[in-house]
Amino acid sequence: MTDTRDTTDTTAAGEAHSTAAPMAVPAFDPADPGPPCAYARLRTEAPVVKALMPNGETGWLISRHEDVRAAFADPRLTRPLLSAWPPREGADAPPPCLPTFLEMTGEHHTRVRRAVSPLFTRRRLQFTAPRIRAVAEELIDTMVRGSGDRTGDLVASFTEPLPLRVLCETVGLPHEDRDLYLPHTLTLLSAAGLPMEEILAALYALQDYASGLIDRKEKEASTGGEDYVSLLLAESRREGGDLTRDDVVSFVVTMLMAGYKTNIQHTANALLALLTHPEQLRRLRDDPGGTDTAVEELLRYVPLMNAINVLVALEDFTLHGQRIRAGDAVLPVIASANRDPEAFPDPDRLDLARTPNAHTAFGYGPHYCTGAHLTRLQLSVALRVLLEKLPDLELAEPADSLPWDETTPLRAPARLPVRW
Repeated sequence: MTDTRDTTDTTAAGEAHSTAAPMAVPAFDPADPGPPCAYARLRTEAPVVKALMPNGETGWLISRHEDVRAAFADPRLTRPLLSAWPPREGADAPPPCLPTFLEMTGEHHTRVRRAVSPLFTRRRLQFTAPRIRAVAEELIDTMVRGSGDRTGDLVASFTEPLPLRVLCETVGLPHEDRDLYLPHTLTLLSAAGLPMEEILAALYALQDYASGLIDRKEKEASTGGEDYVSLLLAESRREGGDLTRDDVVSFVVTMLMAGYKTNIQHTANALLALLTHPEQLRRLRDDPGGTDTAVEELLRYVPLMNAINVLVALEDFTLHGQRIRAGDAVLPVIASANRDPEAFPDPDRLDLARTPNAHTAFGYGPHYCTGAHLTRLQLSVALRVLLEKLPDLELAEPADSLPWDETTPLRAPARLPVRW
């Protein structure tokens, strides 16, 4: 991340500090499942450019792979509280709100991450894999039994229910409570286009739900539950432990925000990518040993994170000739970074054998996604089960006729009609 720390006047320093109106954040093309084509030009001509976000705020779009990784790890950039950004002052300022894991900083973040990370190691998740497989097999079997003509919708039957079932199994969320917590979760994931009052109401309601769930878990403490909430709650009660009760509340909220809709939409996008590349799908079916490598390529290839990661500058600095001021929003665009030809040869080609694969799907640096291995495992198991049970799987309608779910910035197919 090229940086000039001079403190001279911007015009005297020769920095490009244009007063032109900011561009709009590049939007997805309904006819093209790839990332907005504008990013290719931006990476070459304007790797740091001021853009207008859907909520009316402006921020600096960062589009190159090297710069995106550097931004996520840069201590001069911090994640703002969802409840406090954009900033408001005086009577309009919202009451304090618990930070999610993505918003924690400093010693607080280090302490909480130290306590939570052991739950998401590859070794521990090995014990979770059989349960994920059982859920995936149950969902596919149900879809097949309910079909009279060997066709079905993978979104409704598989990619929507699977992540929630996995989340409930691992975290300890009651599946029967889904009508209580999912509406608030979906509101927060649509935050970019909603009034702050609506966002805050959803955030407080989700925290209230999490607190009530923990109350119930505390009453059941004698049963020694092995779900994540029960384990973290036990850590919060341990003398000298790393967690507080509020940290466990934040864990529940974070898992709902980061582990539910994102996984639904990424899995649906990944399956669409495979179904529209039948030669790659056949290769994966014939060589399931390559599934883990394929998962990394699907994480790179699917353009899910389009300018939704907001960082805020803590001090002035210069990047590629643009003067970024303290308080400015900075938007590292994962969807663009993962198609940067400087980092990935032939980046717009789906190559399930691609290695190495330094994608940024899970971010980078101190806030690298804690649940990354769980996401990888879930997608890997989903692919294996689908190809084992439905080896002749194919799209039942033309890809360009599929409807898209654009209710959140995490765009994905609303339906995936298939035959087998």
